[in-house]
Amino acid sequence: MADAGFTHFDPLGRARMVDVTPKECSQRRAIARAKVFMNADTVVAVTQGAIGKGDVLAVARVAGIQAAKRTADLIPLCHPLMVGAVLVNFRIEDTCIEIEAQVDTVDRTGVEMEALTACSVAALTVYDMCKSKDKEMTIGEIALWEKVGGRSGHYRRPHSFE
Repeated sequence: MADAGFTHFDPLGRARMVDVTPKECSQRRAIARAKVFMNADTVVAVTQGAIGKGDVLAVARVAGIQAAKRTADLIPLCHPLMVGAVLVNFRIEDTCIEIEAQVDTVDRTGVEMEALTACSVAALTVYDMCKSKDKEMTIGEIALWEKVGGRSGHYRRPHSFE
């Protein structure tokens, strides 16, 4: 039998989509972050627009936005949501690019997965566009940093990875 604490299982332990139809719609927001670690000269090339495939951050931003809107197509038990807004921003550091995605909605369930998916796909896009220059890149530190709304209320990550 399934553990009552896991809502994505029916009483027989089979995967199911949680029924959110009785819930009221409310405003919800999630912020997630990820980092793409790379050589310092790759960071410089990105910031100077010297990557042969084009404007890395512009393409990664659009990829993240698109990914947030398609999360339910990628994660089997996620609900399709009416995504109200997606912001994808970057912070350039010496040997990494930090990606932050914020997703907002008014719906019956949260947008944590949409924010995490936006960050992940934006990071993969940065990797794809820079891979011919830097074979040693890694993607990491993908995490939810904040969520607002819903039954569980406000959550903010208490510490950084650093």
